[in-house]
Amino acid sequence: MSEIFGIPTQALFGQLLIGLINGSFYALLSLGLAVIFGLLNIINFAHGAQYMMGAFGAWFLLNKLGLGYWEALVIAPVLVGLTGIVIERTMLRRLYRLDHLYGLLLTFGLALIIQGLFRQEFGSTGLPYSIPKALEGGQNLGFMFLPNYRAWVIVFSLAVCLGTWYLIEKTKLGSYLRAATENPRLTQAFGINVPRMVTLTYGFGVALAALAGVMAAPIYSVNPLMGADLIIVVFAVVVIGGMGSIMGSIVTGFVLGLVEGLTKVFYPEASNTVIFIIMAIVLMIKPAGLFGTQK
Repeated sequence: MSEIFGIPTQALFGQLLIGLINGSFYALLSLGLAVIFGLLNIINFAHGAQYMMGAFGAWFLLNKLGLGYWEALVIAPVLVGLTGIVIERTMLRRLYRLDHLYGLLLTFGLALIIQGLFRQEFGSTGLPYSIPKALEGGQNLGFMFLPNYRAWVIVFSLAVCLGTWYLIEKTKLGSYLRAATENPRLTQAFGINVPRMVTLTYGFGVALAALAGVMAAPIYSVNPLMGADLIIVVFAVVVIGGMGSIMGSIVTGFVLGLVEGLTKVFYPEASNTVIFIIMAIVLMIKPAGLFGTQK
């Protein structure tokens, strides 16, 4: 068996694959956070709970309505995104002129309520969700075995991330969104419905979290607490990339996933803390984040 730096090749590339999988979810979740914070200035601590709701949405659609993975990939994010729209219209809209701390406290409370309700109903035991038949099996690459579903998750999440970046940074709709954030009164004077754009933006960010949840369901068990620990890591990713930076969230998410995977190979004891160590170093050198701009 061939080795690299004394590590068996199959083990090394296996951990890199796990790192890319984790990085895919870090990128998608941090992208949703970056969209919401960058355009609404709301720190959405309920993001982990909404990620969990996406996974449970897929589970419900399969077990209650008989709808499979491909239908859930569309329906679950839309449904969870609609709950985000309700939250924005009834609660968050009242906080836009207040300090960021109020939005953080509200969404943190919502996360605890949502997780508590699901935990009371389903307990802490994970619920299984099978891989779609079209993506079962895998490819033998010689140096490692690549499961088809995991390859799909990496490619699809990257496509969604880049598509979102293009939509916000390179299209007329994206320019309207940025203008509505920077100068809402002037933007509204041009006939653009700013409150509606803000609502849809929050709903879109929540839908991205739910989409990540649907994609995670066949890999991890569907669990009421599946987003509780992940959201802390995702916040670290957002801080490292730069709060509100779309491209920063994408690049940092995938890179930190790989770094975490490599750390599990060469120094497993630090694998759970390496991202936070990097965050501390980045904040000391560049407080605005790697892709952020100091205001």
